[in-house]
Amino acid sequence: MIAASMQEGTIVLDPFSVRMVLAAVILTLIVLSCVSSRRLRSPFTDWWRASLCLFFAGNCAFLLNGTSLLAWANPPGKALVVAGAFSVWAGARKLRDRKISAWQLAPAPLITYVASVLDTAESSLWSGGLVYLGLTAAGLGVSAAEMWFAKSTHTRATKFLALTAALTSLYYLGRAITFVLEGHDGNLFQTVFGYAPAALVHLIFLVSLSFTMNALSNNHLIRKLRERAERDHLTGLLNRGAFLGLAADELAGQRGGALILADLDYFKAVNDEHGHAAGDAALCAFAEACTASVRSTDLVGRYGGEEFILFLPGATQQRAEAIASEISHRLSAMEDPDGLPFPTVSYGVTSTGAEAPDLDFMIKVADAALYSAKAQGRNRVVGADPAEISLP
Repeated sequence: MIAASMQEGTIVLDPFSVRMVLAAVILTLIVLSCVSSRRLRSPFTDWWRASLCLFFAGNCAFLLNGTSLLAWANPPGKALVVAGAFSVWAGARKLRDRKISAWQLAPAPLITYVASVLDTAESSLWSGGLVYLGLTAAGLGVSAAEMWFAKSTHTRATKFLALTAALTSLYYLGRAITFVLEGHDGNLFQTVFGYAPAALVHLIFLVSLSFTMNALSNNHLIRKLRERAERDHLTGLLNRGAFLGLAADELAGQRGGALILADLDYFKAVNDEHGHAAGDAALCAFAEACTASVRSTDLVGRYGGEEFILFLPGATQQRAEAIASEISHRLSAMEDPDGLPFPTVSYGVTSTGAEAPDLDFMIKVADAALYSAKAQGRNRVVGADPAEISLP
């Protein structure tokens, strides 16, 4: 097969060569995507990798155009491309944490296939062409709309892909309109919407898709690594360093607030008598009770061992003492998997005073209050006004 022909001194690639180039580029994107998927994996990228594979399979089916297998290859090829367009939409929905099911994806490819089979598929390359072009435009159009309204944390990458998907959708819409007005043999269709220009537009979109997929996956990986570095591996709460940094930032904003230091009573005895698994269960249960009792804007951290620390921005000391009591109430209502009661908890509570708030000073005041709670018999909340306490 001749790869190109000369027309008035210009080299024009034939459809087979265009398809081969497109297939080679898509295959390269798939390989690169699969290599990166070992460490970059998320639901939306899985759908977008599937779309690359569907576009590749559809393009490979089109390579059989002009052969005796036309009727067997062309309708499935069109259906696979439409399925690829709607897989981009499925990935966009997952990016927005929305549900997607097979029944939502199946109709468009099925309609495309049936329309092509019923429209002289054995002799025409463009059997069911209007349905194919229209549904491809629709799939990419709804994908663009989904991505445009994706999470703010993904704004730059998704806005770029949304714009590319929208432009590609408009191009396919233009192909469909021109197809209706003058047919696939028309001059405008051949010049602007033929194999070579369509392949170029397709390539730009798929490269954009691959780039965005890797950019979002890298951001996702970085967030996971940062979260792992800032979180206690057992309880999932902030570790000491992360908590102190965030609490200091809150205080720097002059919001003020209250601070709670909590210590599980006789925790060593739990480990010694029932094993470390029981101690770990108690720590996790207390962490769960804390997160269930505070606001999403409050900070909860594991200060060390069986000691925990909470910072409640904007809260009064009375409110903080009430929350400490609520945490103990929740913990006492829980049941250990082995039927053992969880240990009680002692709390030291303080709040920002009239002076400029200082985190280190607040921790010292809360620690003094915690020491007082233990001296008074444990299992209680003791509050301390920083203006009235004297530290050694």
